[in-house]
Amino acid sequence: MSNWATLPSPAGHTPGRPGHDNKNNDKAPGLPISVDKNAFWRFLLNFCNLCAIVAVMYEFLKGRLLLIRAILLACAAVLVITGIIAIYSIDSAAEIGTPARDRLAFGYWKKQALFAAVGLAAFVAVNLVSYRRLGAASGWIYAAVVLLLSVLLVSKYIVTLPFAPEINGAYRWIRFSVKGFEMPGVQPSEICKLAFILALGWYLRYRSNYRNFKALVGPFVLTLLPTVLILLEPDLGTVLLMMPILFVMLFAAGARIRHLLVILLLAVLCSPVLWFRMQPYQRTRISSVLLQNEWVRDKAEKHPMLGEILVGGRFSTKQWKNNWGYHLIRSKYAVASGGATGYGFGKGPFVKYNFLPERHNDFIFAMIAHEWGFVGCLLLLLVYVIVVACGLEIAANNTDPFGRLLATGITAMFAIEVIVNVSMTVGLMPITGLTLPLVSYGGSSLVVSMAAVGLLNNVGRARPFTVAPKG
Repeated sequence: MSNWATLPSPAGHTPGRPGHDNKNNDKAPGLPISVDKNAFWRFLLNFCNLCAIVAVMYEFLKGRLLLIRAILLACAAVLVITGIIAIYSIDSAAEIGTPARDRLAFGYWKKQALFAAVGLAAFVAVNLVSYRRLGAASGWIYAAVVLLLSVLLVSKYIVTLPFAPEINGAYRWIRFSVKGFEMPGVQPSEICKLAFILALGWYLRYRSNYRNFKALVGPFVLTLLPTVLILLEPDLGTVLLMMPILFVMLFAAGARIRHLLVILLLAVLCSPVLWFRMQPYQRTRISSVLLQNEWVRDKAEKHPMLGEILVGGRFSTKQWKNNWGYHLIRSKYAVASGGATGYGFGKGPFVKYNFLPERHNDFIFAMIAHEWGFVGCLLLLLVYVIVVACGLEIAANNTDPFGRLLATGITAMFAIEVIVNVSMTVGLMPITGLTLPLVSYGGSSLVVSMAAVGLLNNVGRARPFTVAPKG
């Protein structure tokens, strides 16, 4: 039997043998007659886009430390894709009629994919110019971000601005609407992280800026100005990120360890004053790390003075479990219920039902643990370890003081964000609202993180910095 007889025929058509008279005789026998032209053009467009992306990425991979940067970019891509998949599983598996299913109309995972596309554009943008030129402009970038942070405080304390509304009790976002359509909000505190690292690295590139105790005033002013503005929004998560980045960059710049220890001691001595000036909800959020313990809760409930110190008022276990301790308790349940290997993709009670608020954002690590278990968490953390290792390798192999400090600051930012987010998920640190970089839902966070990866690539591929001899 010839091959044409075994091929599938289009509906309503019987292939004829060569030489037989039929109306489709001019077509190849046995082959489909109709072609989906739209599918073909979609395929062609996607293929062209893929080729363009490959060409752009190849151009940006040129230069030094090719293997290190290729691994860095591959790991960053894995994290972004993991985040989109995790958000999709939460949305698509939710029970119909639950709040999570209702939010599906907004398409969180689709928005995250769009944010990733904007982040890719940010990655490309920071690689179009040398990182040294960005350093030269870092003062203006820093000033612009401080201005945006000030605008938020004007909206909070002076006059309410329509583009800086109050959301969940905080003034953190700038939002505009075009013809009734609300555009995605911009969070200046997220942009501030990268602007701060750029400005601080550019300032510390001179040796005289950190070798004596008085010279540390400049770096601390650069840090405290945005820190105070962000604290007043309030945004505790970003505030907790600023000081560790400062200390890491000062240490990398060569600051004397005894100076840094003195500053830490002063901070510890000032902490009681700061503690009693905090709002009750801020104290409760931090002391919840201790209040997980049943013995501490019992003592705080029986001794009003202890309750006053911990939460700024009379402590009630029932109220704590239904309020500030609610997220923490549910997050730990989600992590623990995942076991070794988890429930699987899109499965599990915490995926199906909205037991854990903000599970697509601050608590996405708990959902990954719930679906993929301890093994999935280890693999995710391993990818982060590789990202940090690549960042440190890029910093160590750069002879330009600014490039080295920039890479160190960005790497420290990623490491601290991961440590804080994972720790708050399992109850080792206060719940601060700090996202899991490249994975958690959020436009500003994702775009800034991808731009930070782009800066690491920029520093890594640059030629070694050398100083010509005198004469």
